[in-house]
Amino acid sequence: AARCAPPQNRPTGAELRACRGFLAAEIVAMPRLCAILALGRIAHDSVLAALGARRAAWSFAHGATHRLDARRALFDSYHCSRYNMNTRRLTAAMFDDVIDRVSEAVAGAREAGEGADDGS
Repeated sequence: AARCAPPQNRPTGAELRACRGFLAAEIVAMPRLCAILALGRIAHDSVLAALGARRAAWSFAHGATHRLDARRALFDSYHCSRYNMNTRRLTAAMFDDVIDRVSEAVAGAREAGEGADDGS
């Protein structure tokens, strides 16, 4: 969603809009992409905006899986920042659970001949 750590650790709307085209291009450059992991609401909303999707159709929630289309899913996790980990809003077990589900989705897509060989 944004390529740098901005002041106060939160990108501005202008920064996100400036990066959106690059995010959209990255997604398009991976035609066999089957899973996208959004680390936090900002990333979640940015992926949806890059795809031209309505945020209201897919609300951010830690652990949520959103089927975007027939081959791609968006997986949500709280951002793995030091703050979220120290306050235990996100635990290692919670994060591992999301990663496991992303891995299962990629493995399933590979078995079906849909996923990328490069781990995308």
